[in-house]
Amino acid sequence: MRRWVWLLIVVVVVGIGVAGFMLKPVRGPARDLNLAANAEHGAYLIRVGGCIACHTDSDSGRGELAGGAGLKTPFGTFYPPNITPDPNAGIGDWTLAEFSAAMSDGEGPGFMQHLYPSFPYDSYTFLSDQDVVDLYAALMVVAPVAEAAPAHEVSFPFNIRLSLAGWKNLFFSPGRLEADSERSDRWNRGKYLAWGPGHCVACHTPRNAFGARQDGQAFEGSDGGTPAGRVPAITTAALEEKGYDHFGLVDTLSSGFTPEFDVLGREMGAVVADSTSHWTEEDLDAVAAYLLDMD
Repeated sequence: MRRWVWLLIVVVVVGIGVAGFMLKPVRGPARDLNLAANAEHGAYLIRVGGCIACHTDSDSGRGELAGGAGLKTPFGTFYPPNITPDPNAGIGDWTLAEFSAAMSDGEGPGFMQHLYPSFPYDSYTFLSDQDVVDLYAALMVVAPVAEAAPAHEVSFPFNIRLSLAGWKNLFFSPGRLEADSERSDRWNRGKYLAWGPGHCVACHTPRNAFGARQDGQAFEGSDGGTPAGRVPAITTAALEEKGYDHFGLVDTLSSGFTPEFDVLGREMGAVVADSTSHWTEEDLDAVAAYLLDMD
């Protein structure tokens, strides 16, 4: 009998330890949010970050940034929320600190309001402090829309947000990108765009059975399981095999036409139309320089 008591104690202690690990907060370095905001630059970041493509569902009639079409994944259908400054349907009552927590650590306002990684905070965590401040300023001055996006259609147990705390402890490492001193400013800017606000890595990298990005296979494409579904590889070798050079890649990202004179469609077509075609020449040049020289 005493043996079973000790076994029970061990099980309880181990269970408490595992629960403590799985439920502990996962947060990156503190940000400086006292920077002067530049809403004009933030409006550009709305384009760079793909906010319009993701958070706008033109067919619904809700309006720009008022919530996107459903993203079908193996875990359910996720609906990008209304991110206009409406205080009820959108994020108008969010403070800058709460917005930063969502972007950097995947935490929504309130206790244990973990965000699903269908929102690519595993990329947005790489944003600079200035970009977070500027993006918030820009979103707070767009036209508010007083209509909420549909609720996620996620079945048990994925509908339990508390479980996301464990997911984060296992698979999420918030932080900031460090520049490679042996590379040019252009190349480092391209890496920042591809891993951070542009979040190319979020869609073009395979994910494991738990929906976590497999960074060891970054940009190698996926047959499914990503928020964008089936996506091609965009490693340096894959791009070169498809006939891309620097000029060709910049042209595709700005026009939507491939070297074979095909037109990008579906999700990537929307990305070009609503995002990359609005990037500056310098940023298009930078991301092309990085993607074609990642080794």
